Amino acid sequence: MKALYGEAVLLPDGWTEGARIDIDGDGNIAAITVGGASDGAERARGPIVPGLPNLHSHAFQRAMAGLTERRGAAGRDSFWTWREVMYGFVARLNPATLQAIATQLYVEMLEAGYTAVAEFHYLHHGPDGVPYADPAELSNRVIAAAATAGIGITHLPVLYAHGGFGGQPPTAGQRRFVNDGDRFLRLVEELRGRHHGFHDVRIGIAPHSLRAVNPRLLADVHDALNRSDATAPIHIHIAEQTREVDECLAWSGTRPVAWLLANAPVDRRWCLVHATHMTEAETRGLAATGAVAGLCPTTEANLGDGLFPLEPYLIDDGLVGVGSDSHISVSPVEELRWLEYGQRLAKRARNVASTPKASHVGAGLYRRALVGGAHACARPIGAIAPGHRADLVVLDAEHPLLVGRSGDTLLDAWVFAGNAPVVRDVMVGGTWVVRRGRHARRDEARADFARAINTLMD
Repeated sequence: MKALYGEAVLLPDGWTEGARIDIDGDGNIAAITVGGASDGAERARGPIVPGLPNLHSHAFQRAMAGLTERRGAAGRDSFWTWREVMYGFVARLNPATLQAIATQLYVEMLEAGYTAVAEFHYLHHGPDGVPYADPAELSNRVIAAAATAGIGITHLPVLYAHGGFGGQPPTAGQRRFVNDGDRFLRLVEELRGRHHGFHDVRIGIAPHSLRAVNPRLLADVHDALNRSDATAPIHIHIAEQTREVDECLAWSGTRPVAWLLANAPVDRRWCLVHATHMTEAETRGLAATGAVAGLCPTTEANLGDGLFPLEPYLIDDGLVGVGSDSHISVSPVEELRWLEYGQRLAKRARNVASTPKASHVGAGLYRRALVGGAHACARPIGAIAPGHRADLVVLDAEHPLLVGRSGDTLLDAWVFAGNAPVVRDVMVGGTWVVRRGRHARRDEARADFARAINTLMD
């Protein structure tokens, strides 16, 4: 047993002044005692909040940040031209460089206040498309990176079978991603067996998108997953781009979210990533399922995707969470800030995400992202409560951005007052991984990352 005492702690029912958090040997919160004695407990040097889950990550893309910000020869750029650059980058990665990139990324996440990540992992094979001797080689490299950094991971091997709607053949740039249903399910079962019983590892699946997985394959894989783990999370990219919507309409006569809601058993196990382009009926329908809308505002802005219909979705009590996706930014507060700022720019209004029950926008979005992120990761995280993982963030109350702020105003200041680092200490599963803003393996991770980047850029 270990114990942590905080003068200000964000519990599920609100802030409390003075609480003792008892943590068992497995890294779970055993008890919360409001107003309990601090005797024998370590005293936190600032307010304690639950660590935020990052519900959508492509780890290798952190190494691409800043490399696609110039005009292409074809004229106006888009997601689709960016994707071709990404395919070229993917072709150069090997297991060692992938692990170094992922480790550096996860260290950055922890220093920023993320304590868990859902890794949407679609890089499976060698550069020629031939599987490694161990088909789980690259998945295990990413999971090892998470263990090295000390972040909790929901690993989501991606099913990628086609290059477009209607079963189009994959392109050369996609050959490292492609599996058939049987090979994919063997990969999932191998990962589940290898990592079963690890508190900070969860295995789910990610059908890449409706353009990459046909209806029969989607149904078969869902049914097989139910037989082995009926609680495993399911993530899918959907309706990110208007061209995707147009191609789905041409293929099926139906928009992507509407097609999925009508043809798949979407429920609270699912996370629909982006879901940017929805009608009012799709928005209401998605909210009613209990699934999570996985929003990645900095990536969606960087790629020119568009804006999620946040206000009506929240009115219908839809679940949301945030992810850093392509990692053009690795900051949970920047994701939350731009989730609100995008709406302000579109509507020319302020405090769009506020509600009568949650008038503080930053605090309200943070709480929503805790709940949605925990659902999407399918792990007992996102709350300081008995039975949950001891994934905790201690904020630096002495930082100029937070001085004089308390309660929900403190969270508003963290989200909206700038990008200065105000995370002081971070605990994952009862273990401190960040102290005084610095990860214990920062220098080692940076050196390995630099070597990997130099190899890739040669």
